[in-house]
Amino acid sequence: MERIPPARGRMVPSDFKPAWWLPGPHLQTLWPSLARRRPRLNLTARRIELGDGDFIDLAVGRSRGPRVLILHGLEGGLDSHYAGNLVAALDRAGFQPLFMHLRGCSEEPNRLDRAYHSGASEDLAEVLEALRSDESGEPIAAIGFSLGANLLLKYLGETPRPRVRAAVAVSAPFVLRDAMLRLDLGASRIYRRYLLSKLKAALRRKFADRPFPLRIDPERIDDFNTFDDQITAPLNGFKGVFDYYSQASCRQYLPRIETHTLVVQAADDPFMFPTTLPWEHELGPGVTLEVATRGGHVGFVAGSRPWRPVYWLEGRILRFLEGLGQPR
Repeated sequence: MERIPPARGRMVPSDFKPAWWLPGPHLQTLWPSLARRRPRLNLTARRIELGDGDFIDLAVGRSRGPRVLILHGLEGGLDSHYAGNLVAALDRAGFQPLFMHLRGCSEEPNRLDRAYHSGASEDLAEVLEALRSDESGEPIAAIGFSLGANLLLKYLGETPRPRVRAAVAVSAPFVLRDAMLRLDLGASRIYRRYLLSKLKAALRRKFADRPFPLRIDPERIDDFNTFDDQITAPLNGFKGVFDYYSQASCRQYLPRIETHTLVVQAADDPFMFPTTLPWEHELGPGVTLEVATRGGHVGFVAGSRPWRPVYWLEGRILRFLEGLGQPR
């Protein structure tokens, strides 16, 4: 079972052993995205109306077990390699998965000009409050990946009484400016190009039937600093990219987290620098930062044979949840 959170946060080495046939952070990052099969899911759609007139869509599992909320990464969704497979694993283990499509990321574009971003923790707070009034009650845990991990950690650190008992954050960026700079270097630029192309496509879909509110052509932007300064910041009420990165980065919120929280991180994550990792003294009393030497960004692929990969991350998450005293 998981240990009771200590009086102060701690940093520990991970027991993850990377597959020998996936050397380096980029193969660890790309393999599951390109090669892993996606499961067929039987989920029910649910819409939560937000106080500002917009909405958040959930995909709800059929199990009647303890509820677990899942938050995806930048331009992620149920078809992301980590998402659908975790939903299926939770369902098999007796939990009820609740997959949260961040604002504007479900099949229907959101109503307002604003959308989701790395610091939109107020959306998570509203969703958790809505779930709290259900017969089944609030989720026992929330799990966030990448951008969703940043958002979740920010929520836990800024909220006096979070509406979850426990949390898991995977491959959190910690410092958004670092992530922006890292994606401009070397092979990490492939992720920058891919993600920016998806963000631009999402903008085209959203504003296909209404005027784009900014005097900027998104198609001419080819880096995250410009995109976040000229699009993300003004659409979401920030003064500019520095204001956005300063307010939304989760590292500053870590010292205040008391909720039982596991942060799983790879030191070679190609979305950050080694210095982006927080120091142990920055971790709040509820936080365990588990660092693997290798693993890439939301990768963590193990196994001795390429035709039988082991996706270690799901097993680690399930072990954490079982440590809360919940059934498998």
